[in-house]
Amino acid sequence: MIGEPILVMLVEDNIDHAELVIRTLEDHRIANKIRHFMDGQTALDYLYRRGEYENPASSPRPHMILLDLRLPRVDGLEVLNQIKQKDELKNIPVVILTTSEAERDVARAYDNHVNSYLVKPVGFDEFSKLMNDLGFYWLGWNTHPRI
Repeated sequence: MIGEPILVMLVEDNIDHAELVIRTLEDHRIANKIRHFMDGQTALDYLYRRGEYENPASSPRPHMILLDLRLPRVDGLEVLNQIKQKDELKNIPVVILTTSEAERDVARAYDNHVNSYLVKPVGFDEFSKLMNDLGFYWLGWNTHPRI
């Protein structure tokens, strides 16, 4: 990925949380581009290149997906399930970023092959550090196959 623009896909319906994620990633210069989607169906349309996203040149594959669980139209676990079942998508790291600490949610996410499950910290400083560490790990230090 050296020299390659880094694309993070953020699937988050809470605009305040989304702005915090985007601002933190931009402040730490972790991603060159962030594509934000407000619901699971639109995110799947982008990933499956349906409708307005059918052109691969304007809908490149993300290097990482940050996915909330509680989403309108299609919930995060179903989005995760569909990503991990498709050969062209399953190697994209998917990180659940949610407020839910429920053991059932954690177990269901890992049953669907999530790469990581993170609970959003309440404080801004803790959240900023989490995003910084997350970005460096998945987009800097981690080695994964080309997508």
